Amino acid sequence: MQTKTKILLAEDDKNLGNVLKAYLEAKGFNATLCIDGKEALETFKRNEFDFCIFDIMMPVMDGFTLAKEVRKLDAHVPFLFLTAKSMQEDRIQGLELGADDYLTKPFSMEELLLRIRAIRRRVEEGKKNKPSDNVFKFGKYVFDYNRQMLTTDNSQQKLTSKEADLLRLLCQNMNNVLDRSAALNKIWYDDSYFNARSMDVYITKLRKYLKEDPDVELMNVHGVGFKLVSP
Repeated sequence: MQTKTKILLAEDDKNLGNVLKAYLEAKGFNATLCIDGKEALETFKRNEFDFCIFDIMMPVMDGFTLAKEVRKLDAHVPFLFLTAKSMQEDRIQGLELGADDYLTKPFSMEELLLRIRAIRRRVEEGKKNKPSDNVFKFGKYVFDYNRQMLTTDNSQQKLTSKEADLLRLLCQNMNNVLDRSAALNKIWYDDSYFNARSMDVYITKLRKYLKEDPDVELMNVHGVGFKLVSP
């Protein structure tokens, strides 16, 4: 018998929370509902979860703070933000915390389900990859995709799942152009405008991580995509 995917749902709107919980369970998930960030964090500490859905605007502890604390406990569990806000700054902050996706209220249940499945599919595909196929050496860096770790002799940087996915694609296409649309469809399963903006945030973060070696450059190829250049 296949084990159900365990989802931690943090939503302070009880009516919406109960509707989401009932819908997810009807679709075969095991959903645990918490009404504020503090309760969700304590629940996460006591149990193992495969996926998290966090509302941003919650009492006691907001979704951003909750995500930071969860990331300290588990660097790999995928999570998705729900919010009534549509400001770009909020979306970028969520992505910088390592969110795998972002839904602005109101949204359809079908869209939520599709995004959960897409994220879970990507996570499972990552687990199937052989370790030997996922260690890349370039310039001063060693990138271990399975451990989501970028290291040099002087530093060690833990990557989020999206950062690791994107860096692996760049490494697989080292010194060649990585097509922007192809990368979006491979990692996000959709090349929408918002996902393209999201990818730009991750590219900026990867550039910061790669500053230690001046011979390594992550270039924009105007109108096409990106190129990771290394001797």
